[in-house]
Amino acid sequence: MAFVTTQDGVEIFYKDWGPKGAPVIMFHHGWPLSGDDWDAQMLFFLANGFRVVAHDRRGHGRSSQVWDGHDMDHYADDVAAVVAHLDLKEAVHVGHSTGGGEVVHYLARHGEQRASKAAIIAAVPPLMVQTDSNPGGLPKSVFDGLQAQLKANRAQFYYDIPAGPFYGYNREGASPSEGVILNWWRQGMMGGAKAHYDGIVAFSQTDFTESLKSLSLPVLVMHGDDDQIVPIDASGLMSAKLLKNGTLKVYKGFSHGMPTVNADTINQDLLAFIQG
Repeated sequence: MAFVTTQDGVEIFYKDWGPKGAPVIMFHHGWPLSGDDWDAQMLFFLANGFRVVAHDRRGHGRSSQVWDGHDMDHYADDVAAVVAHLDLKEAVHVGHSTGGGEVVHYLARHGEQRASKAAIIAAVPPLMVQTDSNPGGLPKSVFDGLQAQLKANRAQFYYDIPAGPFYGYNREGASPSEGVILNWWRQGMMGGAKAHYDGIVAFSQTDFTESLKSLSLPVLVMHGDDDQIVPIDASGLMSAKLLKNGTLKVYKGFSHGMPTVNADTINQDLLAFIQG
């Protein structure tokens, strides 16, 4: 198994598949999952001649279950450690949900010198929580409720999310996949409760506005208009407006988990963007 050790001693697990000279894509997963959530994308892009990299965020998956550092600054620094360790250049960074925030913050904090493009999918920027300056956000009580459910019964909580709103399986006419649900549950339960508890604050209360404004490289913003986890109006639509070089693509009826349940569409659109 491959790990890189960060400056504060955290072991970050990563997968690195494909020939070293191939164009590289680095994938950034959502809360509370792992790099395994990108299976459909990694296999697709590997078959199309790319080198693909995915890491497990600190406290998630196979990375160290440390008790601290579960904030966007540390997340971005951990990404930089993986990028430097693998000497990635001209990389395309693709992030889903919390991973989209991680991509934006990493590029703003560490610069775009090693990157060529980015894509953020159903991502949390610019700011999820409702504030005086962000009236369209979700009330803080929503996120306090998520933390309370995690503390009360994490295992049940991690079943109910994918079985319900994450993949739109609570919508009329939906055909839930038990395998998809259990794979979400598996990934979540691999991680640490403290990391996931603190991660709710990280993804909901971090303001990415200035980070978005600072980026100059091309960024594809992909969002479903039936996203029940990160509603599009206060996220994808606003992010696209803040980016200097952003392109917005809205998917009618797609859920938050569209990289998994709509992988064929997402993969083709990502490929077109990367090759364009």
